[in-house]
Amino acid sequence: MWHQTTIQLQPKPQGMHLVTREIVEQLPEIASLRVGVLHLFIQHTSAGLLINENADPTVRSDFEVFMQRLVPEGLEYFDHTLEGPDDMPAHIKSSLLGHSISIPISNGQLALGTWQGIYLAECRYHGGARRLIATINGA
Repeated sequence: MWHQTTIQLQPKPQGMHLVTREIVEQLPEIASLRVGVLHLFIQHTSAGLLINENADPTVRSDFEVFMQRLVPEGLEYFDHTLEGPDDMPAHIKSSLLGHSISIPISNGQLALGTWQGIYLAECRYHGGARRLIATINGA
């Protein structure tokens, strides 16, 4: 079975946001699969997707601090600034973090590790709702 749909994540402020539950709730097809793969692709150039630890919230804040230090914001650093000081840094951060992830499906659930979750890395101050293309293949 192949299934593809567009899902939407609620708007979030700049930062790292655990979105596993928000994604799974919009993909009831996962529950019917014994084995498969979920591929997620974000249709934006200023946000990213990643998998990382989901238990300790300091992981999220540490990621944000690291990304801010790695790619500082400010109009003096970049030429592409039409949308503000977070515009070009957001493009760079999203490129570093990535735009797609694939997750195995086992017995009707995402086969994430015990401490793993899906993160939306929102790189803009106010990025708005984010669209994901979810492609599921399985039986």
